[in-house]
Amino acid sequence: MSLDLASLGIQHYSSFVVAVIGFLLVPGPGNLTLISATGRGGPLGGLAATVGVIIGDQMLLWAAVAGVAGILLTHPTAFTAVRWCGAAYLVWVGAQLMLSKPAETPVQDLRPQRFVRQAIAITLTNPKAIVFYLAFLPQFIEPTQIRGLGAYVFLAVTLAVLTLLYGIVMVTLTHKLADNFRAHPGAGNVLKKGMGAFLILIGLRFATNS
Repeated sequence: MSLDLASLGIQHYSSFVVAVIGFLLVPGPGNLTLISATGRGGPLGGLAATVGVIIGDQMLLWAAVAGVAGILLTHPTAFTAVRWCGAAYLVWVGAQLMLSKPAETPVQDLRPQRFVRQAIAITLTNPKAIVFYLAFLPQFIEPTQIRGLGAYVFLAVTLAVLTLLYGIVMVTLTHKLADNFRAHPGAGNVLKKGMGAFLILIGLRFATNS
């Protein structure tokens, strides 16, 4: 039996999956945390850091859900305005990624006994992530169909699963290619610009469909 996502109030699910994968691929603190933890603590250290990243992401995601759900419940007509603002924000973030220049980011010092806690802390040190989730989530919610928290739970589980799978792949590659996997600024810059273009396109698409 296939799950009817539309009945949960979820739309453009494939775009959500592609976007999450794109976010995971873009170089940033999360990737550096996994690389550092794996280099210092081996595969177990890297997997522990992956769990920490997942926990941090879920905390940010559900903080955003509380805001989105509150708006939808108390001010249904304002939801459209939120989606418009969210679409504009996605375009802005995409433009920032496309215009950004390669930069060195220091690898965090992750001690073995603190992999999970430090990964959570690193994930939560970016307050803009809450704003991003607040702008991102409404694009995949159909307000006339959503009932309860089912849609949000499904999207949250999708995020967690994709992050776990990505973490396993990243940790495995880092462990096998420890010396050659330090940094590839050229490839990272291409990923940033490609993800920026995708965000601009998805923002424009959602704005025209709102």
